[in-house]
Amino acid sequence: MSETIVIADDHPLTRSALSALLGGNGFTVVGEAGDGREAVERAAELQPDLVLLDLTMPELDGLQALPLIREAAPRCEVVVLTASESEDNLLGAIRAGAAGYLLKSEPPDRIVSFLRGVANGEAALSGAVARKLLEEVREGEHRETGVPDEIAELLTARELEVLLLLDQRLGTDEIAKRLFISEHTVRSHVKSLLAKLRVSSRREAVDVLNAARV
Repeated sequence: MSETIVIADDHPLTRSALSALLGGNGFTVVGEAGDGREAVERAAELQPDLVLLDLTMPELDGLQALPLIREAAPRCEVVVLTASESEDNLLGAIRAGAAGYLLKSEPPDRIVSFLRGVANGEAALSGAVARKLLEEVREGEHRETGVPDEIAELLTARELEVLLLLDQRLGTDEIAKRLFISEHTVRSHVKSLLAKLRVSSRREAVDVLNAARV
């Protein structure tokens, strides 16, 4: 069964091109929206698996519409597709619950690949914005949460998030809900960070983190 998707962009030609691209690559485009308010309405009405959301739109912009879409369609994943590489937009979208942030400059096949990944519970970030997010975590947010540089430099941005939630004694299901990813993806991140920290259990990973904080 193909994933259902709503395309929200204020340019009709862009919507038409994306609809043809995704419809020809295994997705079922069930609706389109030309502004942020209409995107929320379509998500509530159609309950799609995915919403592909532009940021610059009338009525409500993408950042305003995103949390409303998440509320109207809780099981829907929202992926931002934009020309903006702004750190403020990137972080705002991620904090609002976006499962991905893609640039319109990405090749069409990459956009399709990223969306398939989101449908399977993975995060989707264009290379340029992924680097920006990683730099933000390493240069700022990890200091606020007390992650020492030697650990931050070993892990990806997502692995750092998972480690900090493990430190809060959250289980796999709770971490998945907090990060809007699948439990399978959480387990994959845990396996990777355990290997990088050279430990064999979640408890040992947390112990390494707290020891490094001393």
